[in-house]
Parts: sequence; C-alpha cells; structure tokens
Amino acid sequence: MNKKTQVITISALAVAINVIAGTIVGSLKIPFLFLDTVGTIFAAAFFGPLWGVLVGIVTNLVLGVTSGYTAIPFGLVNAVVGLVVGLLARKKGYRLSTALLSGGILAVLCPSIGTVIAIGLFGGLTGGAHDVAILWLKQAGSSLFTAAFLPRLAENFVDKILSAILVFFIVKNLPQSLIKKSNRKKNKSIEA
Repeated sequence: MNKKTQVITISALAVAINVIAGTIVGSLKIPFLFLDTVGTIFAAAFFGPLWGVLVGIVTNLVLGVTSGYTAIPFGLVNAVVGLVVGLLARKKGYRLSTALLSGGILAVLCPSIGTVIAIGLFGGLTGGAHDVAILWLKQAGSSLFTAAFLPRLAENFVDKILSAILVFFIVKNLPQSLIKKSNRKKNKSIEA
C-alpha cells in the first residue's frame, strides 16, 4: 500500500472511530465524555494538522446525517482539535507531555468555540445532557454565555484530556512496522 492510500485509509478509519465512539457514548449518556475526537487526535498526531482538520470536518458531516443536523456546525470545533494537536505533534512529537498540553488547550478552546456556535445557532441549547445545567445556571442569574460555557468546560476538561492521553497510548503501542520511516523521527518520542 502506498503512503497516500495508507493515509486516506487510516483517516477514513479515524472518521469511523469518531462516529462510532461518539454515538455509543452519546447513547449511553456517559457524563463528561464524548470520545468523538479520538480519531481526529490520532490522525492529527500521526499525519499532521491538515489530515486532523479533514477528519474532524468529515466526522461532523457524517454525524449530521446519522445523529442530527446540529452536529454539522460543531465540525469547526472538531477541525480545531485536529489543527491544535497536529501543530503541537509536528513541533514536539506526540509525547505524553504533548497529549497533556493539547488536551488542556482543547479543554478550554473547544467549549469556547462550541459555546459561540451553540448560542449563535441554537440559543445555547443543543439537546445534550448539559442543557439542564445551562437552564439552571441561566435561572440562577448567569449570563447566557456563562451558562452555556461552564457545563461545556467541565465536559471538555475530562473528555479532551482523556482522549488525548488515550491516543498517546494507542500510538505508543503501535507495531513499529506500521510506523513508516518518514514518521519515525516525528514519533521517536512515542517509542520511548
């Protein structure tokens, strides 16, 4: 299999992982967890920011068809995940420290962008479990942005850091035969 075919195949698999994991976790209503960016993080860590962004956008387009149209605008959030992880991995390799740093950045950046999308397009409520907390915070006197942001911040803090660490362990344990010579330098820190 040539390099381009391998990248496209693994990226398509990453989209499928995002959709399946996100759908299962969503159906089970597991609090503070989405796992719908694990494939995006993997693609970005392994192939770079462009592939991470593409996987993120395609994931939300598929989720828009399978789960509901409200997922489509949040493709911007998933694209940002790919961009941030891809840029950090390109600069530092995808080490545990990179996973923690990218997870921490995304834990704040994703809910910030997601809150703006949720307020701008859906009045702050998107039909998720956090809508109860949003309504409660709003009734308690919080601004709409604060009420919509705080529950998303809590969820993303757990989800993004956990997802980034999970991908680190997946990549670290990949057989060396799957890591092409061109990726060895970038992933050298993963081998240790």
